[in-house]
Amino acid sequence: MGMLSLPGFLSCGKKKDFNLTNEKDAHSSDSDENSERGNWSSKGDYLLSMVGYAVGLGNVWRFPYLTYQNGGGAFLIPYTLMLALAGLPLFFMECSLGQFASLGPVSIWRILPLFQGVGITMVIISTFVTIYYNVIIAYALYYLFASFQKVLPWSDCFSWADEFCSKTRIVSDCNTTLHGEIIHANYSFVTSNNLTCINGTINYKPVQFPSEQYWNKVALQRSSGLDETGRIVWYLALCLLLSWMIVGAALFKGIKSSGKVVYFTALFPYVILLILLVRGATLEGALDGIEYYIGRQSNITKLMEAEVWKDAATQIFYSLSVAWGGLVALSSYNKFHNNCYSDAILVCVTNCVTSIFAGFAIFSILGHMAFVSERPVSEVVDSGFDLAFVAYPEALSKLPVSPLWSFLFFFMLLLLGLDSQFATIETLTTTIQDIYPKVMKKLRMPVTLGLCILLFFLGLICVTQAGIYWVNLIDHFCAGWGILIAAVLEIIGIIYIYGGNRFIEDIEMMIGKKSRLFWLWWRMCWFFITPVLLMAILVWSLITFSRPSYGSVLYPTWGTAVGWCMIIFCVIWIPIVAIVKILKAEGNLIQRIVSCCRPAANWGPYLACHRGERYSHIVDPKKEKEHEISTVSAYVY
Repeated sequence: MGMLSLPGFLSCGKKKDFNLTNEKDAHSSDSDENSERGNWSSKGDYLLSMVGYAVGLGNVWRFPYLTYQNGGGAFLIPYTLMLALAGLPLFFMECSLGQFASLGPVSIWRILPLFQGVGITMVIISTFVTIYYNVIIAYALYYLFASFQKVLPWSDCFSWADEFCSKTRIVSDCNTTLHGEIIHANYSFVTSNNLTCINGTINYKPVQFPSEQYWNKVALQRSSGLDETGRIVWYLALCLLLSWMIVGAALFKGIKSSGKVVYFTALFPYVILLILLVRGATLEGALDGIEYYIGRQSNITKLMEAEVWKDAATQIFYSLSVAWGGLVALSSYNKFHNNCYSDAILVCVTNCVTSIFAGFAIFSILGHMAFVSERPVSEVVDSGFDLAFVAYPEALSKLPVSPLWSFLFFFMLLLLGLDSQFATIETLTTTIQDIYPKVMKKLRMPVTLGLCILLFFLGLICVTQAGIYWVNLIDHFCAGWGILIAAVLEIIGIIYIYGGNRFIEDIEMMIGKKSRLFWLWWRMCWFFITPVLLMAILVWSLITFSRPSYGSVLYPTWGTAVGWCMIIFCVIWIPIVAIVKILKAEGNLIQRIVSCCRPAANWGPYLACHRGERYSHIVDPKKEKEHEISTVSAYVY
């Protein structure tokens, strides 16, 4: 009886795997359901990894600014609707897809071989993004180390500053009254004659705050443009090396090690956000900042503008990290019957609540900065790099014990960036594992470290004096249209070609049978609403395309051409792989296309014990042979 049940026992890898070579993969353990690929050690490891992947820098430096810009609290209406209509349906679909087949973003396209190029596009875009994303982490590391000083180096105009540096606005000229007549005069003339400026007529000199000059002149040593590459900024290169060492150390055992690290990297940013919020709320002017963010300044009429809805949809789409391949990769290590439905809702809601919560922490301190510098809040608010490395550091420098608050803020940015980076690298290693499983079983650690070293060298161009222009260029092209194209093709392929109802049956094999009413919302979104929204965003992005720029610096023509080449290199694999698949198929052209639109013979649950009657036809000769050898071995011993 033991011999007869052994093949089925091994196919689920529950307790013991009879392995003739006695090789042990650090990525898996004896308690794993899938002994070949490994599983998450616990549900908490997976959920925190997903939260860490979804919650990133954009939640802190982009969402609050978008909210302020698009009507304050009113922006939460389109934001919540877009979460329900576009973000959550795609997120649930990708989590289900990875968990069902236990495969990464490339191999998962056994479901639809014609579209396998979509998976390759996701992985290439993730590679480009991971190169520059670690550079941003290096910036955070540099500022983190710079915070270990009694006086923050960007708190005043020190030796590195030029004549345009000033902590306060400098009046240039204004209108004043002299002998009963209104005249226009220089401010020096006004003050020397004890005159006063007429309200609303004051002009200020074009000055730069210390934090802005420190960012450009010291931290980046920024050149005049993409044409002037300059030298490698050695301290940024060292910070980049350190960030890659941290990533490599966290991933040396794959999900078994990264799943433990995220308990700190995913949770501690919330502690820091809470500390910053409590500190900010006690400062003078904090209420003004919060009102600009989500209070009395809210403008419900903004909802009549199409741009607001486009911003909401785009922010949801990018902040949830859908169509990057990471959700599929991380979910592929779940146990087959894990409730991916509740997981998707929990992670999506956590991501959105984090964005709103971060806005309060950011705007309370920016409100105080506006109060201290006697400027309106609108003049100190910014997004992206300017918020993270100019406006917010400037605000923190005005607080008592400013090095402490600066350290906490940049430590939070570091953690937010790292756990997103962990998941992106795991996406790449999962892809390698699916293609070369034997290599990864024996050499997971060297392959992971080799990948980190390669990506470090590729990222050195981003820590030159023109590095910030390269970072901005890759972000402008690769993190935009490529992801949208992949997402549109992904949902069309799975819902319209593979079959939405068929996909729902696959999900029910994992989470159990559900009523028709339960699936009504998901069918509406998957079959119509989500694809239409994604197409609208894609078309809008193409129509409103503008040449990339960084601040006031426009990119040269060749720089824009490089950007187009990058995005073409990312998406060209979609038609190439489709053509190759059709050429390799048999029959006439129509028959070949039809056969490529059918799932591959080995598509289905990874383990035989989960296949049931629907996928009982799957036969993997290689695995069958391994099971025969294991059976004989077990019998002999």
